[in-house]
Amino acid sequence: MKRASKIITRVILSCCILAMGMLLFGFNGGNKVENPFASETPIVSTFSKSVNAPFQSGDLIFQSSTAGQGQAIQLATHSKYSHVGILFEREGQLVVYEAVQPVKITPLHDFIHRDKNGAYVVKRLKNAKEVLTPEVLQKMKAIGKRFLGKNYDLYFEWSDERIYCSELVWKMYKEATGLEIGKLQPLSDFDLTHPAVKEKIRERYGQNIPLDEWMISPGAMFDSEELYTVKVQL
Repeated sequence: MKRASKIITRVILSCCILAMGMLLFGFNGGNKVENPFASETPIVSTFSKSVNAPFQSGDLIFQSSTAGQGQAIQLATHSKYSHVGILFEREGQLVVYEAVQPVKITPLHDFIHRDKNGAYVVKRLKNAKEVLTPEVLQKMKAIGKRFLGKNYDLYFEWSDERIYCSELVWKMYKEATGLEIGKLQPLSDFDLTHPAVKEKIRERYGQNIPLDEWMISPGAMFDSEELYTVKVQL
């Protein structure tokens, strides 16, 4: 009887430990689900299991793709960053508002893995807690929504008819907060001397190059003193 009692006690203890483990870590098809958010930092939302960082709505995410016109942008701006989007929470997940073709909302996981190395940098407004209130973020999303479906602006014109990546993010911030993230520059300020840049300029404008057109580059936004770095994934 004593031996049987000990066996029963061990079985009950094992079941209790197993139940506690399932409560702490979750249970999914017999596999333990890791908790990537085990920190004291509040997380705005859940997001892709491949991204373990405390991102927030309003963060800017930068990429350095050389595809398409990416290399020409890098050469002209003297910056490795050729694309930028803005993060928001949507239905419990983080997504990226971005101007590609067309302007759209992209799941964060898809945005990151568009780069073959999964490289990106996330930056945040220095006084985000004070400026990016729920009301401001809602306004910012509403502004972004106005641009959804618009064509990408291959000519980098400062209008709302078509829009390019850094222009979208700059205008969303400017209209919602009054802040200018990055310095506007005329096309003439950029380095247009490299053959790859000259080729793109010739493709887009022919002989009528709009040197006085004001523009905002991903590099200028990346270098803005209004931001600080949250995560670098290279």
